[in-house]
Amino acid sequence: MWLQQRLKGLPGLLSSSWARRVLIGTLLFLIFYWFLGAERRWTFLGGSAVPGGAAGECLQSEIHKWKSTADRGEGIYSTPSEPLDMPFVSGNGHILIDVGANKLWVASSSQPGSAPVHQTEHSPRVNVRLAGGLAEAEANLLGYRKGAVLSVRCASPAAVQSARDCVSIREEFIAHRSRPNVYLQRIHINNPSDRVANVDISAGSPGSRSRFSSSVDTLGDREVELSSGTVQVENSQVVLVVVVTRKLKNRIQVAAKSEYSDNILSVVWTSEPIESSKLEATFSSLRDGAKKEMEELLRADVKELVQKHQQAWMDLFSSGIEMRKITDSHTPSSRTVNNTLYYILSSSTAPLLDQRPSAEERARLMSSLNYADHCFSGHATMHAENLWPERVSNTAQILQLITLWTLTLQKRGCKVLVAAGAHGAMQGMVLSFGGLQFTENHLQFQADPDVLHNSYALRGIHYNQDLINLAVLLDSEGKPFLHLSVRQQEAAVKLYACEAGCLNEPVELTSEVKGHTFPVMVTQPITPLLYISTDLRHLQDLRHTLHLKAILAHEEHMANRYPGLPFLFWFSVASLITLFHLFLFKLIYNEYCGPGAKPFFRSKVSSKREDDCCDSSEVA
Repeated sequence: MWLQQRLKGLPGLLSSSWARRVLIGTLLFLIFYWFLGAERRWTFLGGSAVPGGAAGECLQSEIHKWKSTADRGEGIYSTPSEPLDMPFVSGNGHILIDVGANKLWVASSSQPGSAPVHQTEHSPRVNVRLAGGLAEAEANLLGYRKGAVLSVRCASPAAVQSARDCVSIREEFIAHRSRPNVYLQRIHINNPSDRVANVDISAGSPGSRSRFSSSVDTLGDREVELSSGTVQVENSQVVLVVVVTRKLKNRIQVAAKSEYSDNILSVVWTSEPIESSKLEATFSSLRDGAKKEMEELLRADVKELVQKHQQAWMDLFSSGIEMRKITDSHTPSSRTVNNTLYYILSSSTAPLLDQRPSAEERARLMSSLNYADHCFSGHATMHAENLWPERVSNTAQILQLITLWTLTLQKRGCKVLVAAGAHGAMQGMVLSFGGLQFTENHLQFQADPDVLHNSYALRGIHYNQDLINLAVLLDSEGKPFLHLSVRQQEAAVKLYACEAGCLNEPVELTSEVKGHTFPVMVTQPITPLLYISTDLRHLQDLRHTLHLKAILAHEEHMANRYPGLPFLFWFSVASLITLFHLFLFKLIYNEYCGPGAKPFFRSKVSSKREDDCCDSSEVA
């Protein structure tokens, strides 16, 4: 009875303006609170949003700079709160290290175009664990320009409750770019606590069984671990793998408030596919070669080794693709593009960085890299989802991807670039993405005019001794235009460019920072949007050989291709519909919620009283 009376009085309560405001405010707060999510709700109420307790807080402080690296497009990272299902690998075309799975992949041939397609049972990662650690949090970074995987782990012993006392273990995994047999694992341990930290060192994955045989050997005053095993290939042949690794102590003690750094060097030598009867002789040869290279490494400066590796990757990524504005769902994101480029380069050899080829061979490779005639033929690969996959979840998919890219480049006139290894692969992928093609006399940009609503940049395109940067940009009205700039490397060679049809006089390209802009013109029939050449006369003669019916501005072409009512018409219709609904809403509000409005619901008691009043007035 009491509840029924309260419900009957509810409409009268809601007729009050302050009650309606309280109700609306409560609803808005609940919606806001729900969309915050579990972690942010806890932060909003004053708690800590960092999972993992003290170890999690320590991890966040260690990796706070990674976000800026990812924002610049120089890497991608995975954390406990934002895990990524992707392989974190470092490779050089001869070996590939899958850090997460702790697997070593090797190639059976050193020829360009081959890839490390054979998975071994050797675990390349040396495990570094804090003895007695209870809580541990880990994050990984894939650094494109460093060609390395960075791992940070924070561990807190049982008695530690503060993040400031957690032990942090930083590791960097590098498959050396210019020394194809070399693999480094760099370790840095920081112990800010007041007690000694005991760190256990062990080889191999916990609980795994490997058919690789291991033994301890000495090189001078250093101990090394020698591991060897085979990988079965086709035709009943095997690939012999020999790994020599510098051996560390099984336990390291890091004093209170101190740091410890070390480098674990490994040399991986592999054979060509051989018969089982030749294993013994091949093993002796590989073992001696690996030990000799390890002796050289032990005498070398590790910092210099790392700097050469990083510089090689920086030079590779002087070319590349930058996605600036994407307006549709089927265009690959910047993350997808960079991941694909990195995976392909990690699986490709770099003969231009190898000291073994002769001077004549290196000159031939550089010549093909600077002018890859007839590459890339066909339509652009920008929207080929199998070449730019959004998700790659394991190393096997990386190897399938490198096979597909190699086949695509070879069939589209880029065999000379495939032969140039990683540098050629980068050039071929950049050319293919935008639809750039070298002909006998010029470089032409033949992108589809219908997809120029996306903004992107292609940098570091080799043209003779110069590097060309080409960007598709949008002006304030959303109309596309082309921006071209040149980075001259050595002797200055004049370059000229003209837009579609070449009706205007070709423009000489200079190394000015502001570069040069060209309008997007579309011809009928369709021809390339831009021509670049060292031969001015060739471009001047080109206009007489195209035999065009018409040359339209890009917006005219799109209007003819997709005719329809003008934008102003649809804007007017949308405005009228919006104004009508606002007027209707105002009428409803004034009727039921405005000053002097009657309650929408009335109780039976009030209705009966009103009826009695009406009856008495009629009697009177």
